[in-house]
Amino acid sequence: LVDLSLLQDSQEDTDGYGYSSESDAIIIPSALDFVSQDEMLTPLGRLDKYINSENVFNRQMVARSILDTLRVISDDDRECVCVLERIERLADDSEPTVRAELMEQIPHIAIFCQENRPSIPFAFSKYLLPIVVRYLADQNNVVRKTSQAALLVLLEQELMDRGDVESLVCPVLVDLTAPDSNDDVKTEAMAIICKMAPMVGKDITERLFLPRFCEMCCDCRMFHVRKVCAANFGDMCSVVGGEATEELLLPRFFQLCSDNVWGVRKACAECFMSVSSATSPEVRRSKLSSLFISLISDPSRWVRQAAFQSLGQFISTFARACSNAGQYFRDSSGESDWTHGTNTDGACGSSAETPSVSPQQNCVSHNASGCEEQSRDDDDDDVGEEGGGEQTAEVLSADDESECLPGETENPLTSPGHNLQEKSSNENICCAASLDIPDHELFNSFHYWRTPIPELDLNLLEEDIPASTAPALDRKHLEELIENLEPHIDDPDVKAQVDVLTAALRATVLDSGIEDAFLEPRPAQSNPFSSQQPPDLLSAGTQLSRYDEDSDASDSLNPEDEQKSKHQDVVPQALLDQYLSMTDPSRAQTVDMEIAKHCAYSLPGVALTLGRQNWHCLRDTYETLASDMQWKVRRTLAFSIHELALILGDHLTAADLVPVFNSFLKDLDEVRIGVLRHLYDFLKLLHQDTRRKYLYQLQEFLVTDNSRNWRFRSELAEQLVLLLELYSPQEVHDYLRPLAFCLCTDRVSSVRWTSYRLVSEIIRKLSTCSALLGNFLSELVDKFCHSSKWSGRQAFAFVCQLSIEEECLTLDQFSEHLLPPLLQLASDPVPNVRVLLAKTLRQTLLEREYFLNSANCHQEALEHTLVTLQTDVDKDVKYFASIHPGSNRLNEDAMSTTSSTY
Repeated sequence: LVDLSLLQDSQEDTDGYGYSSESDAIIIPSALDFVSQDEMLTPLGRLDKYINSENVFNRQMVARSILDTLRVISDDDRECVCVLERIERLADDSEPTVRAELMEQIPHIAIFCQENRPSIPFAFSKYLLPIVVRYLADQNNVVRKTSQAALLVLLEQELMDRGDVESLVCPVLVDLTAPDSNDDVKTEAMAIICKMAPMVGKDITERLFLPRFCEMCCDCRMFHVRKVCAANFGDMCSVVGGEATEELLLPRFFQLCSDNVWGVRKACAECFMSVSSATSPEVRRSKLSSLFISLISDPSRWVRQAAFQSLGQFISTFARACSNAGQYFRDSSGESDWTHGTNTDGACGSSAETPSVSPQQNCVSHNASGCEEQSRDDDDDDVGEEGGGEQTAEVLSADDESECLPGETENPLTSPGHNLQEKSSNENICCAASLDIPDHELFNSFHYWRTPIPELDLNLLEEDIPASTAPALDRKHLEELIENLEPHIDDPDVKAQVDVLTAALRATVLDSGIEDAFLEPRPAQSNPFSSQQPPDLLSAGTQLSRYDEDSDASDSLNPEDEQKSKHQDVVPQALLDQYLSMTDPSRAQTVDMEIAKHCAYSLPGVALTLGRQNWHCLRDTYETLASDMQWKVRRTLAFSIHELALILGDHLTAADLVPVFNSFLKDLDEVRIGVLRHLYDFLKLLHQDTRRKYLYQLQEFLVTDNSRNWRFRSELAEQLVLLLELYSPQEVHDYLRPLAFCLCTDRVSSVRWTSYRLVSEIIRKLSTCSALLGNFLSELVDKFCHSSKWSGRQAFAFVCQLSIEEECLTLDQFSEHLLPPLLQLASDPVPNVRVLLAKTLRQTLLEREYFLNSANCHQEALEHTLVTLQTDVDKDVKYFASIHPGSNRLNEDAMSTTSSTY
């Protein structure tokens, strides 16, 4: 280290250009003198010299070099303690950059002390931890953030004693979140508390962190603090467990979901799955369902977007608690990837039947029409600081809170390969079910929240309604007339016309058997989080099918049949209806342009939760997604189609997934790669006859949109290796053999090496049929051993070596078909071929007793070839033929000595 101030003092006798007044020579020796002086100092002496320097850069360098100093003096415990004491002095530096630099080194110093200084067990707790804790409240933002990062690293590396965490760290963090604390400090401290909770465990979290966390969730002054709490709410619930979550955290979560800042509500939607996983099935169905529907119907587009993205994950938490089919989302390059694990509800010992829930609890808010969502002004989302602008939450109308849920008995989900069991459930009957209503109108929303239609005067009808609005008009024209009149609804005359047209439209709807489409203007909206629901919101039956007045497809369906086709009792019907609506084109305009992709991503989890017995609820949605115009949507389905086939079983797969699979085979390469990567996983689930049909289509994978897409061909070679077990030797010989030879001549080295392994596995497959094996090996010799390209001849040597090492065929078969042409390569003009031949003979063949036996007819030819290679003109050939490299395998050496011909 060089003190820059001393360099400046040494040039006092020079002019402004750094030259001596008596000579034109540049003054340089003084710097070298200083360096030599530093070399004469001890490591501790250099530390003392520059730690007191007035130059900030020197003190920064001291902080950066402390770890190196400790490594130099690691043998002396006393000097190590002296260095730690110097760290305490440096921690009091007035320059923030010095303190930040020191804090970056603290985790590394702590690891060094832990590994190399067991004789100083108190080093960390006495010298380092107090600095970390003190910097958590530093006035400088950079220093604080550096100390927070260091604290998390120390906890992750388990470098802190549990007692120190509880007595030194936690109280400081709790104090930093006090109401009178600095706003920025409070927000950062709460974020650290939330990140620490999973590390410190349930006990410390409940005793020290949970009360303050609940308090901060209600901080009415700082929305940033509430946003941090909302973003980490799921982690906190996972730590404290179900009982504390339902008693203490859920009330706070309801408050955060109705926060007046859309950024807070958006954070709640993003963590909804984690919160749901920590609650009981009863609470999940009766309370969280309605809460989630309110987020889906939120005035802010960003909140609705986050809610729809989390909808599939939330539905997956309704999988039965005793099932071993818990779902976990894993993002892999935007593709849907589902793994099966244990459900996290922790209620595996519960009874199969859950307690009944009151109608008030079963009712959840539900957006009755896609047009209602479009009527909201998405541009009203005030953008505030950090994406959480202040905004008054728009409450839901009574029309949106009328959907009732099915009964509480859930269908069990079975693991793949087992039959799914169905259990019927008793439907909960809402208070309006006692009304004497015909069955075909039982679920008609018109009877439950529409104001009574006044008696109409036919004369008024004739006077006020134009001839074009006669009852003979269809529903679409009536809707257009009402829509045109609604802007002038304040005029009493117009209001009367609207009432008449509405009555005519209702009659048309009832005659055609279609549910009411919520045509009246929406009344004043009520609080969706109120515990008391208006009595007129309780409708009959267990569910009300959502009707979209913009959908013309519903005209062709009988409402009873449509309702029956979507009926299930695993998840609340309102949630499923909202999930199915994600394919509605209007959602892309009002919510998210990629909402269909999110629907496709979570579809395997939703299907696994509902079970194969409820696949009819998702069939239409899946077909819609499979034909989506966006290739990203189809790509997502292609990557998960094998998982869906595992869930549905062979019969449903053949009926509903095979046509989609066939369409993906002819799609873009971006979609085809999803099918190709899991080709074996999908085909093995099909019936043998269906599986055999795809043998004719495998060659289509050799053709790609971009010839440079060599990874596509490499993936095909890997899948063909797996497909060998699904087909007979004759089918492998007829269909997979040409593909293997074609891939072996690919211009990309990586594709060829994978294909060589494919050829060796084909040899194993055909080894049980001597006729097929003889034909295949004869073609192998003709195409590769006698190839005009040296890479082909080299490939033949590698296939021979691999066949022996992997025991793909017997040694007698090898000696009969492959050994004679292999030995002919000893006279090959290319050294690379002879090198690989020498490795094969020395490291593979001569390790087998079969070839060392004097009774073997090929022993003499083998020894003669080896002698020839030992006298080869190429030194590498002589080396590998003369010695035994030991454990080095040909597989590695061949790859390292062979150049790519790409």
